[in-house]
Amino acid sequence: MSTPRLTEPVVLGPRTAPSRVMFGPHETNLAHGRALSPRHVAYYARRAAGGAGLIVTETASVHPGDWPYERAPLAEECGPGWAATAAACAPHGTLVVASLGHAGSQGSSAYHQSALWAPSRVADVVSREMPMEMEEPELAALRAGFGQAAELAADSGLDGVEVEAGQHSLLRQFLSGLTNQRQDAYGSDRLLLVREVLAAVRAAVGRDRLLGLRLSCDELAPWAGITPQHAEDFARELAPLLDYLVVVRGSAMSSSATRPDFHTPPGFNTDLCAAVRAAVAGTVAVVLQGSVTGPGHAQQALDDGVADLVEMTRAQIADAELVALVRAGHGERVRPCVLCNQKCRVRDNRNPLLSCAVDPRSGHESEDAPDVSRLTTAPRADAGGDTVLVVGGGPAGLEAARVLAGHGRRVELVEGQEQLGGMLRGVGERWAPLLDWLESEVRRLGVTVRTATTAGLREMTGRSVVLATGSRPGPRRCDIEGGTVLEAAEVLAGRAVLPEGAVVVDDPVGDATGVALAERLAAQGREVTLVTPDQVAGTQLALTGDLADAHVRLQRAGVHLLRRSVLRAALAHAALVEDVLSGEQHKVACAVVVHCGHRLPDTAPVVDGAVLAGDRVAPRTVHEALLEGRRAALALCAVQGGTV
Repeated sequence: MSTPRLTEPVVLGPRTAPSRVMFGPHETNLAHGRALSPRHVAYYARRAAGGAGLIVTETASVHPGDWPYERAPLAEECGPGWAATAAACAPHGTLVVASLGHAGSQGSSAYHQSALWAPSRVADVVSREMPMEMEEPELAALRAGFGQAAELAADSGLDGVEVEAGQHSLLRQFLSGLTNQRQDAYGSDRLLLVREVLAAVRAAVGRDRLLGLRLSCDELAPWAGITPQHAEDFARELAPLLDYLVVVRGSAMSSSATRPDFHTPPGFNTDLCAAVRAAVAGTVAVVLQGSVTGPGHAQQALDDGVADLVEMTRAQIADAELVALVRAGHGERVRPCVLCNQKCRVRDNRNPLLSCAVDPRSGHESEDAPDVSRLTTAPRADAGGDTVLVVGGGPAGLEAARVLAGHGRRVELVEGQEQLGGMLRGVGERWAPLLDWLESEVRRLGVTVRTATTAGLREMTGRSVVLATGSRPGPRRCDIEGGTVLEAAEVLAGRAVLPEGAVVVDDPVGDATGVALAERLAAQGREVTLVTPDQVAGTQLALTGDLADAHVRLQRAGVHLLRRSVLRAALAHAALVEDVLSGEQHKVACAVVVHCGHRLPDTAPVVDGAVLAGDRVAPRTVHEALLEGRRAALALCAVQGGTV
């Protein structure tokens, strides 16, 4: 793949970035208190080493009264972390700027226990909390906070500052008719506060450092919100004050629009960004943001004049070496981002540390061993030792084989099915790019692969073994009284044929499986009823941001939802379901029940000393499968620090 513009330097105001790829600001939960931690430094340094041209650190609040999530950085505590990040990234030439912001009414009063700030008394649509209307003392404190934070960023050695006026920001709330109902100058001129803040920041950082703006250019609420037409006017007026402009979309009314999953096409802001760039007519560098996950797509946007730089944040969470691989002519080796949101979306009350479903090392750089195989063009020289046998060619086995081979071990991988990928192959196109990448890597690194092959105790005895043989169906909670019950995994893989007629999908888990299966069957013209014991179907989709959108898709597909219900029996031509609150039972006509319950580890024999991985430990997610495959490989290689 030839991508010269993507990897070439680009001039941004007084500075030059070594590539046109941005690593944008995002929540990580890596903070120590409200300060950037050594985890942050290692996390950003890895992306700098991988070729990122511009890194924007996690948004720091410019006022102590803004505390949007528990581990949200506070600018006045970020000086040492900013300085350490700048020093760690400097050898690679990467520009590092600090994102500065204030969440306003989209924040939380749970931590600072004081009223939220807002342009007007408009309750937030998510928290329903009523904020206070800012008066001159609060406005002055906000302007001063931005200026002081920008000065600290400059004194810490950063290359500049990016001002947050995107989805989760007080400045956007001043720009929007949804939230700004003021009768003073800040209501008649909604750009006034943004101009004042930019002036304060420019005065603090001077002309020899960058000033960027992240601007919501479409709130997806055309009845009163910021529209693309508003954004073009905003951009034209603000462009002379800036060195770069990042085009984003969304508001409190459309929270899932900022980081959508694979249901939304990658590069969803392309047309919006192109319109804004045309409006500013070359007066400021414009950055495309919005699920740009592939180098080819990024290069196309540059070639088509959509943008001057491309933000590839999730893509670089999935593959920190993305730019370096493309620059070396190995774009096909880039680990694919599948837009699952499972580990990179961390703004919830569990305070999970940021990571990645396809690269479990992400977010754990300070404690995990490097992935030594990434930039090699051929298998590494053999490091000695016996040939490691990996039993099972699902994601855990493939990752174990890849890491082992990358560390120079001879590896033999055996898989009972004709095709590699395990149970994940049946899920659909969502995970296929990851499985294809894993398979291509193990073959490139010289792993001996044998499919349609089983390994018993005789083959495993006396060898180093990784056992990643997957899972088996777990117990069903319903009686079978003349009816047919099939396992979701068998249906998804095409190994079980559904009889004609209506289908009941029994989903006691509440993850993505039941929802996805119901959608797929409905798309095939089936009458589908989804049974869940919860108040809503697919409750765990709230963690990935897909819960509301999933219910819209289910409704449009015609799927019937039976909430607060459990399946008691599969009858000859019906399913017997029971209300969990009242105990009332009734029948749902159907030809077959598909069970989406928990699974159990496979029971294939275990040889002494074998290292278990993935579902063979406990059936969970793709992330855990890859994580444990990696851990198993590093344990056999005796790699220090490979314990993430």
